Amino acid sequence: MEVKDMVCIVCPLGCKLKVIKDDTSQTGYTVEGNRCFRGADYGVKELTNPTRVLTTTVIMSDAPVKRLPVRTSGAIPKHLIRQAMDIINKVEVKAPIQVGQIIIKNILDTGVDVVASKSMYQNTNMKIN
Repeated sequence: MEVKDMVCIVCPLGCKLKVIKDDTSQTGYTVEGNRCFRGADYGVKELTNPTRVLTTTVIMSDAPVKRLPVRTSGAIPKHLIRQAMDIINKVEVKAPIQVGQIIIKNILDTGVDVVASKSMYQNTNMKIN
């Protein structure tokens, strides 16, 4: 019998889950230790296809700062994170950028976009007397 222990991160409770391979179950797994219904879904998903929301930065030009914070608009498979970072690290954007603006559409054909996490305006180089 295949058993995996993990801590649920879906809500603040931090339940200690035990995910057990169970061929008689509809999902193929039984989850123990969850105190809410989301814990069971999380346990099975984390074991079968773990995903993460990716947060990082891209190079920014013509703005007061040199990096723009970005994130994926949804979770991507964990095994694709390194490939996604290789793509993101090659991107350079120019101000102005609005929060939520798509920086990379459908990264790695996941159906998930990389979007700006902050609005950024052009560098005006204003002098203050």
